[in-house]
Amino acid sequence: MRIPTLPKISFVLATCTLATFAPTLSVAHADVEKGEKLFKLQCAVCHYVEPAKTKMGPSLFGIVGSKSASSEGFRYSPAMKEAGLTWDAQTLDEFLASPRKAVPRTSMAFVGQKSEEKRADLIAYLETLK
Repeated sequence: MRIPTLPKISFVLATCTLATFAPTLSVAHADVEKGEKLFKLQCAVCHYVEPAKTKMGPSLFGIVGSKSASSEGFRYSPAMKEAGLTWDAQTLDEFLASPRKAVPRTSMAFVGQKSEEKRADLIAYLETLK
């Protein structure tokens, strides 16, 4: 039986660590102001940032850390009600990249933001809405 060498073990540990913290690292270096501008351009048509105010979509006030389909006063799709998600940075990143892939049959019309940097900026802005 061959014992793994230290460089191989170190590489595996480093890879696992980076994979675990990658979403956190990109959001940590995000630009809140760019995220706010992006929100106004792409999200504000359907979402308010004030509590309990809805448009075509729910209020996004306090979304980070909340459960999916939990904003009062909005009628969510059955798919979103059943999703059982917690909106942390990683979940938001996956959803914003492709809403229909993250929650099949969601009623959200947005097709997704392909830019990882823009998603990180947007999530950084959403984290300020408390």
